[in-house]
Amino acid sequence: MRVARVVAIACAGVLVACSSDSSSSTSSSAGSAITATTAPTATSAPAPPAPTSSTDAAPESSAAAGGTTTPGADTATTIDATPTTAPPTVATEPATTVPPNRDQFVFTEIAQVSNPVDLTYRAGDDAFYVVSQDGFVVAMRNGVVDDTKLLDIARDIDSGGEQGLLGLTFSTDGSHGYVNYTNRDGNTEITEYAVGADGVFDPASKRLLLEIDQPYANHNGGQVRIGPDGYLYIGMGDGGSGGDPERRALNVGTLLGKLLRIDPTPSADAPYSIPPDNPFVGVDGARPEIYAVGLRNPWRFTFDLETNDLWIADVGQGQWEEVDVAWADEGTGKGANYGWSAFEGTHRFNDDQSEDGVTMPIFEYEHGVDCSISGGARYRGKALPSLVGWYIYGDYCSGQIRAFPVLDDRTAGDEFTLTTVLDSITEVAEGLDGELYVLSLAGGGKIFALQPTG
Repeated sequence: MRVARVVAIACAGVLVACSSDSSSSTSSSAGSAITATTAPTATSAPAPPAPTSSTDAAPESSAAAGGTTTPGADTATTIDATPTTAPPTVATEPATTVPPNRDQFVFTEIAQVSNPVDLTYRAGDDAFYVVSQDGFVVAMRNGVVDDTKLLDIARDIDSGGEQGLLGLTFSTDGSHGYVNYTNRDGNTEITEYAVGADGVFDPASKRLLLEIDQPYANHNGGQVRIGPDGYLYIGMGDGGSGGDPERRALNVGTLLGKLLRIDPTPSADAPYSIPPDNPFVGVDGARPEIYAVGLRNPWRFTFDLETNDLWIADVGQGQWEEVDVAWADEGTGKGANYGWSAFEGTHRFNDDQSEDGVTMPIFEYEHGVDCSISGGARYRGKALPSLVGWYIYGDYCSGQIRAFPVLDDRTAGDEFTLTTVLDSITEVAEGLDGELYVLSLAGGGKIFALQPTG
């Protein structure tokens, strides 16, 4: 595994926590990466969005025969080993490993949207759907943003710092949208809306799937994506503060610090169902919604458009940012333990948490001008052949966009810096064609496209 090393840190206020975690700490900075061998003292750290309240609320648990299971109640059970699952067969293709020529590409500003945090698309539509942390969704076509707010829930959310409207995904047929936001009580809500052919969300169709109590106002996660299997994946942070104080991330009795997977189809007594092969179905004291454990703040995750591998950018504590991979032909991370808070990256953190069964990150990098990974994706576009297969990601604090190749042995190759500073990066997102876009809070909110210079 390769480790990126950087030095010097500057932090100051908007979306992500940096250097020290309190229930409301946030940060932003600009800088450039330089080589070093030391890092700041591990106090606490980074990541975009999170909420305020106090325990996990969800429907009562029961195992169902046949296709689905209904959700479970919170109890204190701890995981200390990784369950095993049968893998699907998906071929993987190694990336090119020769560093690309920086003269071949450029990041071009193509649009402005207030506080953009997520960009996605839906079946049968040529628009990109841009999510504003302020509480609305707009469509962007050919770099032109429509003034019409397709969804506006600003009055229903608590926005600012690590809270707000944080993520959006669509059902496979595009008929429904699923949003992740912080409600007025500071809790995470996952809500479904019917979406018309014109892309407008029907307010009357609003259906609350899941509400998760948040004990602090940071580490909300925020990403939602429909996976290749058609199920809804939800990234949940560890509940906030700093250092996982209540040791939630490895406790399978709580939904915090986890990757969840649900079927949005209602069950007999709940607004959603549990996929029958979820790894903790039928496990005493465990929440059956849980798909993987040991995450601190999985702000952004993506499914590789070519291989279906799952890539998770998990924001670190005070010293290390990490990228985790769940290979599709090894089970796509079902039941995986990504280590937090026994580890921060590959480094021991809370000694009272078990180190057994941990899946270590494919890549980590040290704090300096960097402090919070904003996520990324493997490039699967056609415009820049030299970057095909590289994982491209941004850091919120430094504003740098970097990339690394995936070697034949499924380790990370040498990292490469793609850009000068873009400032306050919230996401590196991909279109259906594999081309990449960068969302930034700079100047009130901008969207950049990765394009060839020619």
